[in-house]
Amino acid sequence: MGSIFIIGAIAIGMTGLLFGTAMLLGLVGGENDQVESRLESLTSNRGRADNAVSTDQISSLLRQEAGGFMEEKLKALELGPYVQQSGVKVTVSTLLMMSAGLFALGFLAVTFLLPISVVSLMGGGAALAVGGLLGALPLLYVWFMRKRRLGKFGNQLIQALDLMSQALRAGQSLPSGIQLVGEQIEEPLGPEFQRAFDEQNLGVALTDTMSDMADRVPNLDLRFLVTAIILQRQTGGDLAEILDKIAHLCRERQQIKGQIQALTGEGRMSGLVLLALPPGLLIMMLRINYDYIMLLFTDPLGQQMIAGGLIMQAFGAWWINKIITIKV
Repeated sequence: MGSIFIIGAIAIGMTGLLFGTAMLLGLVGGENDQVESRLESLTSNRGRADNAVSTDQISSLLRQEAGGFMEEKLKALELGPYVQQSGVKVTVSTLLMMSAGLFALGFLAVTFLLPISVVSLMGGGAALAVGGLLGALPLLYVWFMRKRRLGKFGNQLIQALDLMSQALRAGQSLPSGIQLVGEQIEEPLGPEFQRAFDEQNLGVALTDTMSDMADRVPNLDLRFLVTAIILQRQTGGDLAEILDKIAHLCRERQQIKGQIQALTGEGRMSGLVLLALPPGLLIMMLRINYDYIMLLFTDPLGQQMIAGGLIMQAFGAWWINKIITIKV
């Protein structure tokens, strides 16, 4: 049985290698007219010493074109905006390749490094489970960084509203207030406002630049700000007073969120303890009585019990999260 998994792992690796090679050859050999035209322009003057084309230049050009093609194909996965919102300096294709590489690493590590008897005993599900956990690490990191960045953005928005209101009361224009926010506030909010200011300097309507920023950053308070600016541009009114009211609303929301976090702290801790108790007990029993606990993995009824326990763990985690999550 162990040899079957080894052969399967090798087959998966060879399939991935052949697929990648075929995809690269398809990119540079057939359907991309832009690559062909650029290569033709580069190689048309090969005879001249001053215009000689090196292999490194051609390889670099092909890598750029292949990367751009991959990014266009991966837009359908809707991961591009998600990665941008996390602030992680990585492309979607690189992120997916990292996940695929870690999955293959975990799968091959379990298949090759563990003894054949253990692999036969645990079955192919163990290799897939370890590979899946490792492959999910880059995506989980992006999710964590996105959540932290958006939370920091929401906290900085109150300060930005105060700065813009004070700038308007001092006689400055709204674009000047946006520029002030971009210069005075750090990442992540400052660069977004600075980008909006630069775009309107280049001729884009201010309402359009603010709407684009609200699309890039999914924050409800920012959407309130953009809506207020658009309405004020169309109907007029005291924008400084409107910004003060939005800032007051944001402070009240932050205060309520803090109270909810305090009141649901016990529930979150209880959930962590309940979720960590079964695997912790399993590790302890493996050290105390190894043969007794291994019946769960060798006996068919034990394997069904493990599967049922994992399903109930996942359902319990989802249910606890629904209980302690209160939207404001």
